[in-house]
Amino acid sequence: MSTPSPRIVTVAAAQLGPIARGESRAAVVARLIALLHRAHARGATLVVYPELALTTFFPRWFMADQAEIDGFFETEMPGPDTRPLFREAARLGVGFYLGFAELTREGGRTRRFNSAILVDGQGGVVGRYRKVHLPGHREHEPWRAFQHLEKRYFEPGEQGFPVWDAFGGRVGMCLCNDRRWPETYRTMALQGAELVLLGYNTPLHYPPVPQHDHLQGFHNHLVMQAGAYQNGTWVVGVAKAGREEGCDLLGQSCIIAPTGEIVAQCATVGDEVIVHDVDLARCDEIKRNVFNFALHRRPDQYAGWCG
Repeated sequence: MSTPSPRIVTVAAAQLGPIARGESRAAVVARLIALLHRAHARGATLVVYPELALTTFFPRWFMADQAEIDGFFETEMPGPDTRPLFREAARLGVGFYLGFAELTREGGRTRRFNSAILVDGQGGVVGRYRKVHLPGHREHEPWRAFQHLEKRYFEPGEQGFPVWDAFGGRVGMCLCNDRRWPETYRTMALQGAELVLLGYNTPLHYPPVPQHDHLQGFHNHLVMQAGAYQNGTWVVGVAKAGREEGCDLLGQSCIIAPTGEIVAQCATVGDEVIVHDVDLARCDEIKRNVFNFALHRRPDQYAGWCG
């Protein structure tokens, strides 16, 4: 069997340190642009930012005032605050993935999603993803050290896990808790995904099952590495990390090969960039062999147990 010619896209994982509740969008965007410059200087043509990269992780607070809640959302993308990032990325010819809180009007009603966009090297939006697997709870639970109210502040995405032709390959997106579910990766792999981009905000403390706190880092890498290997795809997972408003967030941003190996990983819980030359052709090492879907899968035996 001939070896496919390399198809290289140089990818940067741009981890963020904590964002204070009172930190302005302009200040955060300036940090994103600084990371963009560092990535570009190392040859990156695609930069991956975290989930909810423009604000602090606001679902940790119970808020009754909808106007206060909506202050964390973006009504357009790009908007006045994010346009400098789009302009600078386009000037440099670098694309990016960006997680943010999306507020939109659809079907005559206001809707709110935990979203991410994929932007090409010319500043054009290639695709938009809305988080499917919302974790946490809906009602106020004051016994917790902090809340996790994603189910209260967001609707779950209804568009599944699409894949886009971009950066010379097939690119999919997901967000945080999506990474824990095997269907996330498999759905994209069945559409030919070669590169999965995901941002996360993951507390080190899990109030309902605190005895698992010491496993947060292990579980983070476990699910992403398994998703990469079992589906023959690259995975880039990027954190907002560090002690943010009294809550410790996991770092460990990493780039994972289709073999499941971590090929680059952040060493801090602050603003940091790691870069790797991602060869999309390496997906064939898995997809033509151990996980050759057409040859080895038995979907006729799965249907009765799925869904």
